[in-house]
Amino acid sequence: MQLYLIRHPQPDIAAGICYGQADIAVNEAHCHLVWRQLQSVLPAGIAVISSPLQRCARLACMLHPAPVFDARLMEMHFGSWEMQAWDDIARAEIDAWADDVAAYAPGRGENVIAMALRVINFLRQLAMSEHNEIAIVAHAGSIRLILAYQRGMQASDLAREVVHTIKKIEFGECVQRKRDL
Repeated sequence: MQLYLIRHPQPDIAAGICYGQADIAVNEAHCHLVWRQLQSVLPAGIAVISSPLQRCARLACMLHPAPVFDARLMEMHFGSWEMQAWDDIARAEIDAWADDVAAYAPGRGENVIAMALRVINFLRQLAMSEHNEIAIVAHAGSIRLILAYQRGMQASDLAREVVHTIKKIEFGECVQRKRDL
């Protein structure tokens, strides 16, 4: 199965704000730029699955007349940290997260292990798809988990793998991956 993993375009939010699952609008100019760039990359009529958050959904609807939305692709939920400036979050809380990135739930939200479990469930279902090529519009965290996943991997192992292999994924970046799910 050929996957096209597309990080959502630039969200319409100031820099330095924690926004995991906050439903933020996308920057329309950047969304159109990404859409135009993807026209030469994606096969015509490709199936599209997207996070339901606006910053993903807007592009997904431009790519396909009827994309499938799946909440398991959403970014990690940062609980009470959502929509707070990173500089305003207590240093002790950020240090606690840094001490155990995989298992700590920032802002009493979601930890990377719980997010990995959602993404694994998504990938197991995706393996049953009849489509050979699928575009997935999602978030950097979800994409990192998809890229790191190996069949049979447990959520805790996947979470630890992802937190130890940092790869920056730019807004609007498309990563192609042939996957044996």
